[in-house]
Amino acid sequence: MRYFDSHSHYNDERFEEEYPGGMAQAITDAHAIGVEAILNAGTNPESSAASVALAEKYPFFYASAGIHPSDSMRIADADIPAALDAVRRIAAHEKCVAIGEIGLDYHWDPDGKARQSALFDAQLSMAEELHLPVIIHDRDAHGDCFDIVRAHPNVLGVFHSFSGSAEMARQLVQMGWYISFSGPITYKNAHKVREAAAVVPHDRILTETDAPYLPPVPHRGELNYSGYLPFTLHAIAEATGMSDEEAAQRTWENACRLFRLN
Repeated sequence: MRYFDSHSHYNDERFEEEYPGGMAQAITDAHAIGVEAILNAGTNPESSAASVALAEKYPFFYASAGIHPSDSMRIADADIPAALDAVRRIAAHEKCVAIGEIGLDYHWDPDGKARQSALFDAQLSMAEELHLPVIIHDRDAHGDCFDIVRAHPNVLGVFHSFSGSAEMARQLVQMGWYISFSGPITYKNAHKVREAAAVVPHDRILTETDAPYLPPVPHRGELNYSGYLPFTLHAIAEATGMSDEEAAQRTWENACRLFRLN
């Protein structure tokens, strides 16, 4: 089987601190077990540029560029236009295949809803202008996220590490969106996540690690990396009625289609 990890953060310093051999060894180990494509997601101009650098170094890496809602808290209002311009320049790179990760996070910044929404809206407009799909971060903001993406009908992409309801997943799929599942789908109490996965058509489902975060069972509490993707994929297969082999092939094909890869 070959695997496509559709969302990771290998420029996170935890790899150098916690993985034996550092980031390069983690990438080598994952590739050795069949992870043949990895998308490294940007969360601000600096990490977006680092993602492109990784994509230049590793032929099986791809990048996205964007400003994460939590990262936006560390950017002064006066510097937002320059940050958006930087994202736009980075997104022009041939191996940058999406705008993201962008969206709303009311868990860490419940008082910044208006600011987050404005930045989210601006980056969706950028994606439309650049004809790129988007990668959505949605934490404790399901209703507002849904309303904002619905206001941009010409922009499509993926809700990464999906935590919404089965009904929200159905509506997003009807609008043309993809849904991605990460380590939490393996957690014992994640009934809602598995219910959502069960209603996603097989041609709209993706899988990811969100490495180094959200490790799947049986590696909860550890540093996550793409080599643990088969555990998440097995849980997706069980929830959707696919075999592990079919789930691997479907998620591979779907990621290639969404990110327009040959």
